[in-house]
Amino acid sequence: MKSIPESIEIISQQGMLPLYFNTDENVSIEVLRALYSAGIRAVEYTNRGSEALVNFKKMVEIRNIEMPEMLLGIGTIKNESQAKDFHDAGADFFISPGFVPEVAAFLKSKNAFYAPGCMTPTEIIAAENAGSLFIKLFPGNILGPDFMSSIKDVFPNLTFMVTGGVDTTSASIHSWFSAGVSAVGMGSKLITKKRMNEGDYAAIKNETEKVIDIIQTYRKL
Repeated sequence: MKSIPESIEIISQQGMLPLYFNTDENVSIEVLRALYSAGIRAVEYTNRGSEALVNFKKMVEIRNIEMPEMLLGIGTIKNESQAKDFHDAGADFFISPGFVPEVAAFLKSKNAFYAPGCMTPTEIIAAENAGSLFIKLFPGNILGPDFMSSIKDVFPNLTFMVTGGVDTTSASIHSWFSAGVSAVGMGSKLITKKRMNEGDYAAIKNETEKVIDIIQTYRKL
């Protein structure tokens, strides 16, 4: 397992974090392969169904064989029990929709990477004081880029990612990077239910490559 700073650097360099869930194990694996082939090296699988843990264990197994450099994290962690289950399953990092002190304490004891979701300065301060170095601003569609630019200077030691409402367009992505985030979380706008239902993994790969290109183009400006 990579160190927390190394993991943060990988996500930040990538500039995006694809996130998804599917009840079907095979679909979950094929999406992972499509993302990997597009150049992705860190993915968040979301804990949003009873099948998530079983699917995740199989994904880790396939990752270890085919994609050893891929960081495979778990999202939507809301309590310590879930954190323990996925830590045992081999998750490389953990993400919550909010800041959960018991999860933060458990993962800190394991020296594991925890990115809590925050939408107020109070929550960000609590997360920072609990040891988190990477903050997920959520939901991004409610907060907006102006929120990020307003608080950035108050938290110089933290890395920020926004999730929720980020479109796959240059305008949307550039507005968040200009505001100060290091990465954007890309879920249903990138890995759509339609594409998963139809098994259109080529479209997921192509759209992911486009987003990577948008981010790289912005960083060259």
